[in-house]
Amino acid sequence: MVTARVRPMGERAFLLEVDELDDVLALHAALAASRPPGVADIVPAARTVLVRVDTRALPLASARAWALAAAADARAGAEADGPLVELDIVYDGVDLAETAELLGLAADELVTRHAAAEWRVAFTGFAPGFGYVVSDDWAFDVPRLASPRTRVPAGSVGLAGHFTGAYPRDTPGGWRLIGTTDARLFDPDAETPALLAPGSRLRFRPTPERAVAAAGAAAAPSPSASPEPAKATGSGLQASAPGIRILEPGLLATVQDLGRGAAASLGVAVSGALDRGALRTANRLLGNPEGAAGIEVTMGGLRAVAEADLWVAVTGAWGAVRVGGRAVDPYQAHAWPAGSELQLDWFAHGARAYVAVRGGLDGRVALGSRATDLLAGLGPAALRAGDVVAVRDEAVLPIPVAPPGAWGAPHDDEIELELAPGPREGWFAPGALRTLFDTVWTVSNHADRVGARLEGPELERSRPGELPSEGMVPGALQVPPSGRPTILLADGPVTGGYPVIAVVTDAALDLVAQARPGTRIRFRHARPPA
Repeated sequence: MVTARVRPMGERAFLLEVDELDDVLALHAALAASRPPGVADIVPAARTVLVRVDTRALPLASARAWALAAAADARAGAEADGPLVELDIVYDGVDLAETAELLGLAADELVTRHAAAEWRVAFTGFAPGFGYVVSDDWAFDVPRLASPRTRVPAGSVGLAGHFTGAYPRDTPGGWRLIGTTDARLFDPDAETPALLAPGSRLRFRPTPERAVAAAGAAAAPSPSASPEPAKATGSGLQASAPGIRILEPGLLATVQDLGRGAAASLGVAVSGALDRGALRTANRLLGNPEGAAGIEVTMGGLRAVAEADLWVAVTGAWGAVRVGGRAVDPYQAHAWPAGSELQLDWFAHGARAYVAVRGGLDGRVALGSRATDLLAGLGPAALRAGDVVAVRDEAVLPIPVAPPGAWGAPHDDEIELELAPGPREGWFAPGALRTLFDTVWTVSNHADRVGARLEGPELERSRPGELPSEGMVPGALQVPPSGRPTILLADGPVTGGYPVIAVVTDAALDLVAQARPGTRIRFRHARPPA
């Protein structure tokens, strides 16, 4: 039996908190083995397992009851054995000698002990395919670097705390680097995208540097495959079929659909349109499925030319829209003749508009979605001048005679957001929640698809120190040491170590998508579910 404490994570998820990482492994195995329909994702972390629920298929209370029953049946140390991965490694890391000295070992002894241990992937986070790997044979606690590196090369193998891990792609990082591998650690096109998925067993196989390079060139599907990291690419946008040609992308333009589900346990964010309602409306105006891909335009400035006769609709942020030099209304379907230009001026209200065309847009599919995830490097790259985006043939209905409902400019001076309880209210001083709800917060200039940092008073903590990494959801209000919260958005990290005091409700997230720097935000308590 594993004793688990349930902590709320908004209105569509909860955390199961346990005392030890061994309990996490056992609990995750028990949950995965008995997972009912309606459980959208199960995300293990250092001391918790996050359960995300599709509440249309499974009430949250029923999901909690199932999870606690699974915990009662779980036995620590009895987790199922996952596949064994043997990872070729060259022990040539830049921190190897210094790390050995910190641990009171010779470098050769550190290498021997690291290679002799049998490891297990406890959870994935930080980046797609980055596994936090532990071993009963490894008793060392390795301090992180005092100042993280701005770039750690793909394939680097490092140590931090009780964990070892390998970087799937170039990212910043503060782990101490002891070696390198040529393994393809994450491949979104593979049947199992993450080589080091939670539950997998791992052994490091010391190999001379030249042998690793030769193995990487010879064996495509093996752990010694090419080290090329997954990255966003424009290749899926240079289409042979007629489409739209980008003349100017504006500040930022990306291909987005409704995002990726059930991949957080692999370290992959949801991504997709930040204002899902606006994208759905644009597609309904054109007779497309609601989840067809369109272009998310941030702050305006997009110019594009149709390569064939098309129909187009623009929704979301408010600004002048022109087709062939003629002003047209948003939230309506318009003919877009071949050779004519679509132009979106800089927006007067709101932050993100959605350009949809009848049939939907194409783009590189990664894990079942065409959404661009710039942080993880999944899906198409951000659009650039000269890119061609192909048009698909996904329309399922005629273009409606009239718009599906009333529309208007987004309210971006001041918005009100509902908050559901978060898992770490107890980490804050008694007056912090009152401050959270009484303050008029302001969206700072640090706002993007990853998150929106807010300016306001400090939310005082009652507990010092770091929180062991745990699962996150879009809408989570993370509070870093500065005391000013950040609202995580669709490209946000799937695990994190800052305490979450509350969670923006799912319905309110579309409002955050249209908040510009300077927008004022008031929070109120979410109404309990009916």
